[in-house]
Amino acid sequence: MSAVAVLRLPLAVDLSGFVTLLKRMQVPHRVSEEAGEQVLWVPDNISEDVRALYERFPAGDPDQQLDIPVAQTIKRPGFFEQLKYARATALVLLLSIIVGAITLLGDNLETMRWLTFLEFRVVGEYLHFTPLADSLAAGQWWRLFTPMLIHFGFLHLAMNGMWYWELGRRIESRQGSINLIGLTLLFSLVSNYAQYYFSGPTLFGGLSGVLYGLLGHCWIFQLLAPNPAYRLPRGVLVMMLVWLLLCLSGLVSMIGFGEIANAAHVSGLLIGCFTGLLGGLYNRRKLAA
Repeated sequence: MSAVAVLRLPLAVDLSGFVTLLKRMQVPHRVSEEAGEQVLWVPDNISEDVRALYERFPAGDPDQQLDIPVAQTIKRPGFFEQLKYARATALVLLLSIIVGAITLLGDNLETMRWLTFLEFRVVGEYLHFTPLADSLAAGQWWRLFTPMLIHFGFLHLAMNGMWYWELGRRIESRQGSINLIGLTLLFSLVSNYAQYYFSGPTLFGGLSGVLYGLLGHCWIFQLLAPNPAYRLPRGVLVMMLVWLLLCLSGLVSMIGFGEIANAAHVSGLLIGCFTGLLGGLYNRRKLAA
């Protein structure tokens, strides 16, 4: 079983209590010093569990029942426990659910028009869109970002929410809440504008452009600076890229999934790969310094 670096901490951090806890739990591990940091190595198959254990007991836990086998003692945190370390991820999902409720998942046009990329008014059976420049001149800058919160149907919201939870909390655990929010807003801005540029005045929304940005970010970052948080389950990357190609082919729309925001998907993936490149190169240089 290969070992992976599950923690990289400054030398000033006292890791002795946690190392003692691992020894008493009979968890295979070793600590090395690299580039001015102390690195904790554990077997790949329990890396996520050890990371979760450190988040709960960074100084060790003398009251822990240490005679319990490691397989029983180290457990993946439950959903509510994960929320403590994925607050920004949960916030974006909560906002999406609230917007889904007040817009009736796309059926309430009167409410939805305040969140779309272009403001519009309903005239008979037609939508009359306001130019983007006019909306921005009126101070409606939020329109550049809020389409990511709009979803059309329960399945649309459920699928996007599931993938945002999977990808968002990985980035939040590795790079922090502020970076996740920043990346989410950046990916939303780029994918929304790209969709508007290629499709013209139309209704679009959803987190999918952001999701492809998060995917690209984890993908390239992991290639350059491998870490347990960005190691995606086998097949996830292939599945999402295949889905992207199917959407681009028009097959998905033909079988009844409606219009697909292909420009948002592609632009999100590209900008995500770019931020992953920058982040991965910075992290690699930092570790080599």
